[in-house]
Amino acid sequence: MECISPDFLVMSPDYSGTMSSVVLPFLRDREKQATLTAPDGTALYCVTYCADHPAGSVLVLHGFTENAFKYSEIIYSLVRSGFSVVAYDQRGHGRSGRSPCISDSSVTHVEHFDDYVSDLKMVVDRLLAPMPEPHMIFAHSMGGAVAALFLEKYPDVFRAALLCAPMIAPSTRGFSVPAARAVCLAAKLAGRGRRHPFFMKPWSGPEDFSTSCATDPARFAWYDEIKTSREEFRNSIPTYNWTLESLGVTGRILAPGAPEKITCPVLLCSADKDYSVMPEPQKSFIGRVPHGKQIFVRNSRHEIFRSVNDVFFPWWHQVLEFFRINLEG
Repeated sequence: MECISPDFLVMSPDYSGTMSSVVLPFLRDREKQATLTAPDGTALYCVTYCADHPAGSVLVLHGFTENAFKYSEIIYSLVRSGFSVVAYDQRGHGRSGRSPCISDSSVTHVEHFDDYVSDLKMVVDRLLAPMPEPHMIFAHSMGGAVAALFLEKYPDVFRAALLCAPMIAPSTRGFSVPAARAVCLAAKLAGRGRRHPFFMKPWSGPEDFSTSCATDPARFAWYDEIKTSREEFRNSIPTYNWTLESLGVTGRILAPGAPEKITCPVLLCSADKDYSVMPEPQKSFIGRVPHGKQIFVRNSRHEIFRSVNDVFFPWWHQVLEFFRINLEG
């Protein structure tokens, strides 16, 4: 049985073995690491990968509590499909710098959500700009919120944008948004903004597949083993301030006239069993983007890219076709 699909995804029953013997060695051979330093001194871990005959370049932007390494399979597919790739660990995540006041690597903090947008602009200017054009972006969840704000502020940078289950509005899991905001604001005013909510527990060991955002046990197990073995990858929970900042992005993304500023085609992919982000704000956003389209990926959870093959493969083929169609302006 072939271990790699026509779109260069892992189809072998030995997922972990194929990642170790095929995907990761290929990426290591092409990987160039870089560290960029933000104006506030935060170091950002970045990687670039050059395709053999690149038709363009894609910036891969991960979501909350993730990192670039988690996206190894789709980065491999993009590079093998003729796209050079830039990826980086967002501040407070993975191998990038954390606030010195956060000692637990599983706790994720940001002072201002705009810091994420400024970091993206720096990566675009320093690393993506010299890479083959056209430039496109694949952004998941929190990364989708960062990308949406960036696209509204800098509408002429990307030729096309793929937003995967974007966090136009985070799920508050039973709390009303005003109540959640009030709790977080009270904690911040009490000097507890850099602490995690009392009802959330830091990372304490392997995660539970049944409550995860993935539907493929093999893809889940591969990354969960890596997360267990590498402390820097154990981001799991937010601080009060991160939560407060995330609750503020919805009003900004959906501000009057904001989505209408986006000039490039945007494909927004929604998971039909998504409990991490709210569906209606996604619909409101994409309906106002001049060249926006929304598709629903059936039988998927929040992390569509960790779905079973029968779901992941057809969806990813659509993603690649979207990028290929937009190679020409």
